Amino acid sequence: MRARTRLAIGAIGAVAAAGLLTGCGDAGSSGTDAPQQSASGAGCAPVSGQQLVALDDDKKLQNSDNVLPAVNSKAANPQLIAALDKVSAALDTPKLVQLNKAVDADRKTPKVAAEEFAAANNITAGIAKGPGGEIVVGAGNFSESQTLGELYRIALTAAGYQVKVQQIGNRELYEPALEKGEIQVVPEYAATMAEFLNTKANGKDAQPVSSPDLNKTVTVLKAEGDKVGITFGAPAAAQDQNAFAVTQAFADKYGVKTLSEFAAKCSGNATVLGGPPECQQRPFCKPGLEKTYGLKFGSFSSLDQGGPLTKNGLRTGAISVGLIFSSDGAFATS
Repeated sequence: MRARTRLAIGAIGAVAAAGLLTGCGDAGSSGTDAPQQSASGAGCAPVSGQQLVALDDDKKLQNSDNVLPAVNSKAANPQLIAALDKVSAALDTPKLVQLNKAVDADRKTPKVAAEEFAAANNITAGIAKGPGGEIVVGAGNFSESQTLGELYRIALTAAGYQVKVQQIGNRELYEPALEKGEIQVVPEYAATMAEFLNTKANGKDAQPVSSPDLNKTVTVLKAEGDKVGITFGAPAAAQDQNAFAVTQAFADKYGVKTLSEFAAKCSGNATVLGGPPECQQRPFCKPGLEKTYGLKFGSFSSLDQGGPLTKNGLRTGAISVGLIFSSDGAFATS
């Protein structure tokens, strides 16, 4: 998953603009201009190690960016939606991590990874036949979306459709195509899509509509979709959103599993946060950690957006904690 611009928006659902943004939140949102607070106390120095783990966001700083199918409403029917919902029912975040590892680390194609997953999880079992016909599944320009698109292909083929997966690009390209029926299905992310439709309709400064509450976010998303002819299937348990990672060795040394524990034990001068440059101003990154968890950092290391620089910084012991994405294959344990 190298093309992660989608995830920048997904991670910041409540403040996303319709355009492709970068970083961990929308500059200019409430709290982003507050002066940085200096750290006090010893903090937790980085600990090198290969295995990465995500600290649990136990106070729900991030919005609910669960995977779910988006369908052109004219193509939607009970059998088609039920087939797509079979994919959602099989996916949780650990399984999505393993799928991403299969593609990004093990170098399998999205098609092969999806076929192996579908077989292992009985995706096609019990799928009822629909009316049939041709279906085009659109996919974004990153491997996770392509793998999810292949899973949708497998389920819809079992439902009697002739299906092809077409990589289209970013949301600005595929969402209008979905509205027009040029494609019929695309894998989406609840909070990201809710804010995309919200800001598209109401302007980039529209009041945010997504939240950490999945049910509320999906309710708003479906209402927004009804206005433009897009129907949404059931959300999966799988999420792809901001995650704050440490090495397993760090977690073991300091006894931390949650962001609350991290704040209680690691606020202080030795603690180094790593992430994209915008993290210092964006409300779902450094300012959000400070406001929601009371965290104080000794320093910030400007790296990348959930990419190899941040993961390498963690593994080599250059940073204590870093921003990567919750479904990243780096979290896979085998």
